[in-house]
Amino acid sequence: MSFRILVTGASGFVGSTLCSTLAAAGHSVRAASRKPGSIMAGEHIEWMQLPDLAESVDWAPFVAGMDIVIHLAGIAHRRGSYSGRYDRVNREATAELVTACRNQDIKRIIFMSSIGAQTGSASDRVATEVDEPKPVNEYGRSKLAAEIAIQRSGVPYTILRPVIVFGPGVRANFALLARLASLPIPLPFAAFDNQRSLLSIDNLVQAVMFCLSSPQTRNQVFIVCDPQPITVAEILTTLRRAAGRPAGLVPVPPFIIKAVLKVTGRSSLWNQIGRPLVASSTKLQQSGWKPKLETRQALDAMVRARAIPPGALH
Repeated sequence: MSFRILVTGASGFVGSTLCSTLAAAGHSVRAASRKPGSIMAGEHIEWMQLPDLAESVDWAPFVAGMDIVIHLAGIAHRRGSYSGRYDRVNREATAELVTACRNQDIKRIIFMSSIGAQTGSASDRVATEVDEPKPVNEYGRSKLAAEIAIQRSGVPYTILRPVIVFGPGVRANFALLARLASLPIPLPFAAFDNQRSLLSIDNLVQAVMFCLSSPQTRNQVFIVCDPQPITVAEILTTLRRAAGRPAGLVPVPPFIIKAVLKVTGRSSLWNQIGRPLVASSTKLQQSGWKPKLETRQALDAMVRARAIPPGALH
């Protein structure tokens, strides 16, 4: 069955891959973003310019004639103060959108939330949907508030809480990790045995496609991650070997790295590379989702595709 689908945030890292996948599957895609991306003129894809979500948005023209809405647009977690903007863009704009969905009788909204709505960037226990959500920052709280607005709207929904997503074109902290792995020098991370759950973009897009065709995912919240966690040392080793380098990791006590990050103003990065965050996608898998790739396979493919663009950290 093909649908008419609105995708917000369509030119972003996840959105561009998702739009091309939806179009290739025969769906009619209305791609909404601030600027057109490279795939926005493709077959089965209509582009609409999305206004700044920091201001009130008239969503009616965007949802008109659509069957499904996939809402990706929002402010991602960033360093610095975004007080008020997280709530406006991630919660209020979503609440406005879901009101328009209700008025248009949209069949379902699929909302891309975040593991940040469930927990912080580190956790000493496995994160599951059974646990009470405990976001630790404005970003996570705004995502959880958006989830609640959707759940209270009466519009059929599926909410996805992905962990860190990686793949071609990845930026931010994961791009930094990949850049470190590409350096032709030994790296001081052999002692980093803390496990992290990651999510390849292929598996995330596949999860969205699965939800589209699966009635059992209606009115459900799912954590999305690759099935098996991986240590930070294993991530770096996989990236380096995929690039044809030896692992080249040396055992430096993690507390030294923590101190260096603090001195250089990157204390927040410590939670992502020095502490564990293991999540469980068991609920989604029990619904029938079968991840396409194992984390190491996807990391290897990312490097072989020369996926980290020059200047990604600037």
